[in-house]
Amino acid sequence: MLATTHAYDPDGEVNLAGFAGSMLSYATLVGLVAAVARARPGTVPERYDVRDLVLGGVAAHKLTRLLSKSSVASPLRAPFVTFEEPAGSGEHVERPRDDGHVRHTVGELLTCPFCLGVWVSTAYVAGLTFAPRASRAGAAVMVVVSLSDFLQHAYARVRSD
Repeated sequence: MLATTHAYDPDGEVNLAGFAGSMLSYATLVGLVAAVARARPGTVPERYDVRDLVLGGVAAHKLTRLLSKSSVASPLRAPFVTFEEPAGSGEHVERPRDDGHVRHTVGELLTCPFCLGVWVSTAYVAGLTFAPRASRAGAAVMVVVSLSDFLQHAYARVRSD
């Protein structure tokens, strides 16, 4: 593994071991969800309604943005990241901490809405499988928040004062 890591990234800029651990954690969680679903025949729908997927996509976008960037969620990220500066619209710019491999890897996940989106989306689809009503309700809240945010930004742009 060391030779592969060095060949891939001779300067050691990429946290391959941390990313491998993150993928292993994700695969383990997905495996557990699949095992529970398999133990409960008829739990997994044959297909998902497109409306649920669109609702989930908008909700996952908003929730990942809140978790990875919002000032309000900064206490959740604080053990894993370092504050750099405000980013406007209630968001922060942060960087992963360098004082531990696990802490750094979690910090990278928590500051990347694209990376976190995979986990949040997986949780939503698992929720649709095991608790569809609650999952739709939670997703609906995030969609309403997204629309509210959009309107706040639009209002701020058209205001003349």
